[in-house]
Amino acid sequence: MRHLITSALPYINGVKHLGNLAGSLLPADVHVRFLRQAGEDAAFICATDEHGTPAELGAAAEGVPVAEYCDRQHGIQRDLYERFDLSFDHFGRTSSATNHRLTQELFLALDAAGFIEEREIDQVWSPADGRFLPDRYVEGTCPHCGGAARGDQCDACSATLDPVDLLEPRSAISGAAGLEVKPSRHLFLRQSILADEISAWLDSRTGWPPQVIGIARGWLAQGLADRCITRDLEWGVRVPKPGYGDKVFYVWFDAPVGYLSATTEWCEATGRDVGEWWSSEADVRHVQFLAKDNVPFHAITFPASLIGSRLPLHTADVVKGVNWLLHDGGKFSTSQRRGVFLDQALAIAGADQWRWWLAANCPETSDADFTFDRFAAGVNADLADKLGNLVSRVLGLVASRFGGVVPDVAIDEEADAELLTALGGILRDIDRAHRSASVRRAADAVRSLWDQSNAYVAAQAPWTLAKTDPARAATVVRTAAGLVRASAVAAHPFIPGSAGKILSLTGGDGPRWTTDPVEALSGVGGQPADRPAPLFAKLDEAWVAEQTARFSGR
Repeated sequence: MRHLITSALPYINGVKHLGNLAGSLLPADVHVRFLRQAGEDAAFICATDEHGTPAELGAAAEGVPVAEYCDRQHGIQRDLYERFDLSFDHFGRTSSATNHRLTQELFLALDAAGFIEEREIDQVWSPADGRFLPDRYVEGTCPHCGGAARGDQCDACSATLDPVDLLEPRSAISGAAGLEVKPSRHLFLRQSILADEISAWLDSRTGWPPQVIGIARGWLAQGLADRCITRDLEWGVRVPKPGYGDKVFYVWFDAPVGYLSATTEWCEATGRDVGEWWSSEADVRHVQFLAKDNVPFHAITFPASLIGSRLPLHTADVVKGVNWLLHDGGKFSTSQRRGVFLDQALAIAGADQWRWWLAANCPETSDADFTFDRFAAGVNADLADKLGNLVSRVLGLVASRFGGVVPDVAIDEEADAELLTALGGILRDIDRAHRSASVRRAADAVRSLWDQSNAYVAAQAPWTLAKTDPARAATVVRTAAGLVRASAVAAHPFIPGSAGKILSLTGGDGPRWTTDPVEALSGVGGQPADRPAPLFAKLDEAWVAEQTARFSGR
């Protein structure tokens, strides 16, 4: 079986924040890295989401053409993701010719199947701007929770909106409040008549987080409304229908097609067959990672488009909706510049420190609160005190007692039976967690492996054994070196840079995964092992105070 792993497509409108990384990009990367090291045929596909009002507003704010703005922002985002060690097989763009073509083909198939309808709707007109205002060009107050909202969605309560729903609406372009409502012709996806098919499709899915099923079922229960899929914008995928040449598709219609188009581009570049990844008959498993506010589009709207098209396309097997990472009691926000952004994060701490803490605190079952105090405490305890101490202690013994070469002796399976039993249980826990895409639970199990390894070294005390039983001391140090290697292999999906350094210190092959405890400890006997410099610098109270003050209220 192949595995296609996708992360929600990050908007093109500026550098993303830690919430974006924690909510989709990082969990997807951790999952696909594990699958690869377990020998699975797995691909990680993503792209920048470049259409819709965020792109137009961002370009307008900088006074440059939208295409130029998107070119530059795509490069900035790609560079940051590389620095965070995100291992995309392909990182595409929804503005690509491939995505335009496939979006139009999907629309034409839906139209031919009878799931597109022309309607006249009331739309917001701004006399001050002399134009209709698409959803995100209208800002105001959410009628459901009273929070600040845009014309398509309220970030505070996740309600899906239309611009005319907003209270006290105003133009996002000029700020003008004197908005009017005028009729305009648009195209709708007839989701309402696909409701039964969507419900049956949901029934056929397994392994979804309860909250994702709850959100999707909630939408169906309240009656699935038809969705307007066209907008009065210049930038986007043109609608291939007579009379609609001046309109483009709604960003949430074309953006999910980016998963298919980016996979297509990757296959074309590598000589793979895209049908092996997207045909409804293919032996492939699709897992989509995204934040909970994007669930309706991935669990209802995009599946409705694929199913209604009657094209033989694979639909998501698992929609892995993740809760929000909070900062200072509120949501991270790109548009409001609230929180810690990825370029800022890399300037104050290492990529692996961020990767570990965000994965170990992944908001899978509830929102998670980020503070610099919690961050420092977590990475100091886990990376410096647990993993770092294990590596330094064991490889220090190899250097000082065994001439820098791991003793080439067999594991004593009888004497260390208790260790092997515990290790096997932990490895199976890690395996189960990863295969169910439970990133936080996998991190918990990896931490248990580090604890078990440190406990073994402390209990066996090879520095003392060396004086009374040199042969047993050699066996213990060889087993401990195997634990160092096993700890690095288990850590590799989370902290690939640091884990790679540890593996290079102990020799042997790459981070190949196994749940067999004896095999996990193999490959180190007779290998030269260098004592490393400290792998993880501790973050002290002064650092915490400085960053807390710097980002307070942001």
